[in-house]
Amino acid sequence: MDTPRARFRNCLLIKMIATSKRILVVEDEPDLADLLAYNLHRAGYDAQVAHDGAAALAAVRESPPDLVVLDVMLPKLSGLDVAREIRTGPRTSQIPILMLTAKAAEIDEIAGLTAGSDDYVTKPFSVKVLLARIEALLRRRAGAAPGEAEVVELGPVVADLSTHSVTVDAEAMKLTLTEFRLLVSLMRAKGKALSRYELMSRAMGPGVMVTTRTIDVHVAAIRKKLGRFSSMIRTVRGVGYRMTDPSEAPDPAEAGADEAP
Repeated sequence: MDTPRARFRNCLLIKMIATSKRILVVEDEPDLADLLAYNLHRAGYDAQVAHDGAAALAAVRESPPDLVVLDVMLPKLSGLDVAREIRTGPRTSQIPILMLTAKAAEIDEIAGLTAGSDDYVTKPFSVKVLLARIEALLRRRAGAAPGEAEVVELGPVVADLSTHSVTVDAEAMKLTLTEFRLLVSLMRAKGKALSRYELMSRAMGPGVMVTTRTIDVHVAAIRKKLGRFSSMIRTVRGVGYRMTDPSEAPDPAEAGADEAP
């Protein structure tokens, strides 16, 4: 019935859809793709589905989504290849990627994170947990909180929270969302050692649990991208990591960038 109340509800619904975050679900199993899209819609997101890697990449390039939920084993183009392509595009490199896959071995998780994934969830999974991980990734993408400094500096490294950009010695440094948050957390600690669990909480948000090995893989990737300044991130044995100014003399008790964490 076309009543004032019905018209108001329709307008409100249109406004909600127009302002909701858009998530691309890349999954080749139709039933699972539909289930994911249904639950994302219920949670207030605008969900789009692609059933193979080539279609996913085309969709991302045509209209970059706010987040990608990406299966690994896909026809035409693997999820790992899709992630790598997303990370190399100037319009798409900052899109959060959550990999959702049946490949649960540690080596598979490392491959996903190395390809550019920000988070890694294995099947079977809890829909509630998946939605919580998506929400955490989107919060992290939102940038600086009110009253928070928008530019963080340590030696030659400068991080701009408003644009999610980092320069090293005035050269642009490409990072995934998770790498960016981890780097900023280490910079803000101003030389204080942070445990892997502290880094998880600061970079990924409270309640998001990943393995300590996941943190190590991300830190290794950051060190590699820091190039000749990789030794700024020190491994504190039995604790975690800390980041120092290049002018600071190394502590003999710490491991440098070329040593295992």
